[in-house]
Amino acid sequence: MDPKRIARGGSGLPRREGPAASAAGAAKRPGPGLQEEIDHLGRDIQQLRIDFERFFSGALPFPPEELRLRIQAQLRGLRNSNLATAVDSFRLTDMEARYNSYNELYSRRLRNLEEGRRQVAHPPPPAAEEPRFDARRGVLVADRLEPLAVEALYNGLAADGGEAPRFDLASFGAFLMRQAAAMRAKTGCAAVQFRIATEDGKRKLKARPVGGSTGPP
Repeated sequence: MDPKRIARGGSGLPRREGPAASAAGAAKRPGPGLQEEIDHLGRDIQQLRIDFERFFSGALPFPPEELRLRIQAQLRGLRNSNLATAVDSFRLTDMEARYNSYNELYSRRLRNLEEGRRQVAHPPPPAAEEPRFDARRGVLVADRLEPLAVEALYNGLAADGGEAPRFDLASFGAFLMRQAAAMRAKTGCAAVQFRIATEDGKRKLKARPVGGSTGPP
C-alpha cells in the first residue's frame, strides 16, 4: 500500500457510498419491477371491468369486491413511489382515471340494483278494490242469486253490532229467492233490489221492485 496515498487520506480501496445515497439513487431509477407493477395494475383493471359485467349479467354470484380493494391498494402504493420518468407517471395517471371511471359507473349500477331489490322485497300495498256487492247500496236479484251477493246482505245485517239473521247463510239465500219470486209475481218487475237500511238503530232488510211494469230501474 502506498504510504503517500494514505497520507493524503486515501485508502487505495474503492469508495463506498452510504445508505442514504444508495436509496436516493435507487429511487431515481425506475427499475423493471416498477414497470411490471404498472403492467399488472392495468391487467387487474381490465379484469375488474370483465368481472363486473359478468356479475351484472348473472354469471358471477357476487360483485368482485376483493379485486377492487386490491386495485385500490396498488394505486396507493404506486402513487407513493417516486416515478422518475414522465412515461411511467402518464401511464399511472391514465390507469387511475380508468379505474375511477369504472368504479363510479359500477357503484351507481350496484346502488340501482340494490334499490330495485328492496322495491321487489317490499312492494307497495295493493289498492283496495271496491266490493262487487254493496249491501247498503243494494243488490239486484233476478232469476238467480250469486253466493257473494247473499253473503254481502247477510254480513250487512250483522255489521256494526247489528243482529245477525237467526238462520244460516244457505237458508238466508233461499229466503231471498222466495221474496224476490213473490215480488216479481205480484208486481211484474224484472228484478228485486235488496238492501240493508238502519231504522230506529236497527238493521233491516228492504226490498223494492226494479224494471218491468213498475218503470225503469
